[in-house]
Formats: sequence, C-alpha cells, structure tokens
Amino acid sequence: MSPSSQLAAARATSSLGKPPADAQEPAGHPDGVRATARIRAAHNGRVTTLPQLRSDGPFHLRRLRTDGNAATVGIISAMSAPLGGDRLALDITAEDRAELQVTTAAATLALRGPTTDAATYDVRLTAGEHAHLRWLPQPLISAAGSNLRQTYTVELAATSRFVLREEQLLGRADEEPGHLVSRILVHRAGRPLLDQHTAYGAPEPGWDGPAVLNGHRAVGQLLVVDPRLDVRRDPVLLGEGAKDGCAVLAPLAGGPALLATAVAPTTSTLRELLDEAHAHALAR
Repeated sequence: MSPSSQLAAARATSSLGKPPADAQEPAGHPDGVRATARIRAAHNGRVTTLPQLRSDGPFHLRRLRTDGNAATVGIISAMSAPLGGDRLALDITAEDRAELQVTTAAATLALRGPTTDAATYDVRLTAGEHAHLRWLPQPLISAAGSNLRQTYTVELAATSRFVLREEQLLGRADEEPGHLVSRILVHRAGRPLLDQHTAYGAPEPGWDGPAVLNGHRAVGQLLVVDPRLDVRRDPVLLGEGAKDGCAVLAPLAGGPALLATAVAPTTSTLRELLDEAHAHALAR
C-alpha cells in the first residue's frame, strides 16, 4: 500500500475509533497526503475511451454512464481532504478529438489540518486538437481554520473547446472562511489567454469589502473557450442586483473566449447565475 493510500485508509476509518492494521501513518509524510490522480481520454475513431483512469489518495475515479460518444468521469472523495499540509493534484488530458467531462460527486471541503502549512490542490487540464474538455466540479468550501492554495493550469490547442466552472463557498453556516488563494492560468495554442489570481479570508485585506464581495459568501468563475464563439460583444451584467448576487460576462482579448465572474449569497444562487452566463455565452 502506498503512503498516500495508507493515510487515506486511516482518515476514512478514523470515525470508527480503530483503524485497520495496515493503515498506519506513513513515514516521511506525517503532515499530509501526497497524491496525484490521472485521467486520460482518447478518441478511437468512433467514441471516446479512457486508457488511463488512475485513482490516488482521496481521489477515487469512476466512469459514469453517458449518451453519445463522450466520456464522463466522476471523482468520489475517499477521505477528508484537503487538510493543511496535503499536496494533491489532478492531471486530466483529453487527447485529439476526445470529448471528456469531469465532475465531483460532492463538494470539496477544505479543513484545518495537523499543520498550519497550506494545503495545495493543483488541477492540470490539457485539451488536444478538436477535443472538448469540461471541468464541472461541485463547490469548494473553505471552512474556518483551513489554508488552501488552489491552482488551475490549462493547456489548450487552437481548435479545442473548453469549459471550466469554479464555485467557492467562503465559510460554512455562521462561520468565517479559512484562507483561500486560487489561480487560473490558461494557455491557448502556446499563448497566454488568462492569468487570474484571487485570495479570500484573513489575512487578505479588504476581501469582503464593497469593492470585492460586498458581504457575499459564494463566488465563482465560468470560462468558455470555443472557436465558434461570437466574442464581438460588450460585457454583459447578469442577475437582479447586489442583494441577490450578480455576474459579469466579458470576452477575453487573447482568443475566442468568454469569462463570467459571479458573486452571490448562496451556492444555489451562484449556480443559477453561472448557468445563465453559460447559456448567454452559447447564444448565437
């Protein structure tokens, strides 16, 4: 059993009070899990196949039933993660002409860990020529006391299509959030398309002020990249106003891409705003 699998087993059974005999804490990694799960989708001339589906640590990967030629993978959490000190990564590739959607079975909960060191959660997404890759996870919840650095690194071919939805809930009911830093770095055809950095929670200055979240606790992004997009448009304001949340959908200068940024009081309202932005982006 690998060190990350050992600690996963220990965390998964800790509520029972007695871990299994082979679930001892791994030597060399007392302060967190090191794990990298991999998904590779390929097109065989007829449908999309999954030649690589490698689970690791908290990530249990499962192929889901779909209609048509696409492949869908669900990520099921096998343990509490990310905790402080964890080093987690997902490596997801849709090769030429493959069509892949990846989602999560439940929200990801960032919690305080055995160390004050930040946890890292790196998602690497690659789409080849004429591929279609969709990353549509459930929300990330930044619980009180947590410390997380999340990074998306995206490499797109010139003819690929791509959708990324990111939803973050800052704190559970009646609690302050932890410290959450997120970066989205996207290259298309080898050239920069987007490099966005956000940070919430103490000690970040002014993160919940009127110029940033204005008291809202749900925040999200939707990035749509598609050579067929009509990006010759002005930015669009979506939503009913500051009380109920709002979203802005705007074109990016570096390619056929639209980016929506939304804030809302709840995750359900946030999802509605991002769904509206997605429908607006695809409207012709």
